[in-house]
This record gives sequence, structure tokens and C-alpha cells, in this order.
Amino acid sequence: MRFDVFSLFPDIFQPYLDISILKRAIAHSLIEVHTHNIRDWAFDKHHLTDDTPYGGGGGMIMKPEPVFAAVEDIMGQAPSDPVILLCPQGEVLNQSIARDLAQHERIGIICGRYESFDERIRQHLATRVISIGDFVLTGGELPALILMDAVARLVPGVLGDETATTDDSFAEDGLLEYPQYTKPPVFRGWEVPEILVGGNHILQAKWKRQQSLIRTLEWRPDLLEKANLSKEDQRFLEAYLKYKDRSIQDNPQ
Repeated sequence: MRFDVFSLFPDIFQPYLDISILKRAIAHSLIEVHTHNIRDWAFDKHHLTDDTPYGGGGGMIMKPEPVFAAVEDIMGQAPSDPVILLCPQGEVLNQSIARDLAQHERIGIICGRYESFDERIRQHLATRVISIGDFVLTGGELPALILMDAVARLVPGVLGDETATTDDSFAEDGLLEYPQYTKPPVFRGWEVPEILVGGNHILQAKWKRQQSLIRTLEWRPDLLEKANLSKEDQRFLEAYLKYKDRSIQDNPQ
């Protein structure tokens, strides 16, 4: 998997890429990250990458010429690989998008700056526009790191254990992950659930599934609408909701 990142501040990326999992993945040639300074393709004498917006308005707009030149020079005319534009107006990044992108051998990522970017970049260069959430940042570099991290960990071999991602939140079934514990078994009087300390793996798997259902219902009920739920899952949720309603009625605030 190769990432080509186009940014006005490429030095932002290296400190994060020099640690932990991504560093090992790069060292073992599982992923490549190439950063490119868009300003290197600004050929006017002042190397301008932004200008004032037509129609008025505050802020500066990233010019199309250097962005098109950078991407097409590195990835070719009409790139066949995905070219991602990071923008708060795009589709919100989720695990499904990360899995889809992980199927590609190469991904281009354009990081915006200033007020915005020329709309022709979105219309005629980017193949996909992705947001990391409903908020605005000063640039696309942090979203690019988040996108690369989410995609890279799905590349075979990056995490070492090929089953490591199967229980993560938003994994195949779309649920939040169940609670996790480690040693010591008792900390400040708080105990690890007894079922996890025992050796009955069938009961443990059932407990984990039920806890994922409860956590998703309590924290992100919107995910249940698209989750892959079995009839047993549905019966459990119905029973849990009835139990919860009875508890509220018996213990009103």
C-alpha cells in the first residue's frame, strides 16, 4: 500500500510516521508514505498556492494549478488510483470506507489549507471527498494522518495478528467493542467481571457479544439501524430494554 500525500506542510507527517505501528509497517515495506510539497509545483515567481476568491468573501483559496500539477506529475494524468480530498463537506470517514480504501494498492491524499480550495479540484481531480467529522480544522494534515492510520492497520501484516481488527469497534458487525480488562484482577476495589476470569470461552463470547450490544445501544444507538444483528441479538436487546424500563419505574429519579 502506497500513500501519496500532497500538502503545503509535509514536515507535519514525519514525527507520527517515525513511531509505533506505522514505523514498523514502513520498515517492513508493508506500506509506503510519500509526502509532496504542493508549493514545489507553483511555477510563478512568488510560488503562490492561494489567491482571493471570486465573488468576494473572507480568506484565501487554494489555486488549482499547483494542486493539479502535483497530483498529475506524481500519480499520472487522470489517475487510476483513488485521489482523496479531505474536506468537512465530504462523506464522514467510517470503518467501511477504510476497508474499501485498504483494497487499493495506492491512494493519493490532498490536504487543504486556508479558507478553502478551488472547486475545480473537487470536481475534476479528486475521486472522493472525505471528512473526519462535523467540525473545521486549520488544514487537512491531521485528517490525512487519521485516514492513513485507519487504512494502514487493515493492510495484511501491519498489525501482525490478522485477527486483531475483527473485534474492534465498527468491525464487521457494525457494533461498538465490548469492555476490555487486564491485570490486576482487582484495582481500588473494582473487580474484573467474574466471567472473564473463568475458562468458559463459550460464555465469555456470549458475554462479549451482549456487552457490545448494550454499549452500542447506550452510546451509539444510531449504529444499530445498520448493524448485522441476529435474531438472538434482537431478542437480547428487547429483553434488556424491558429490564431497563422496569428498573427506571422501580427506581424513579
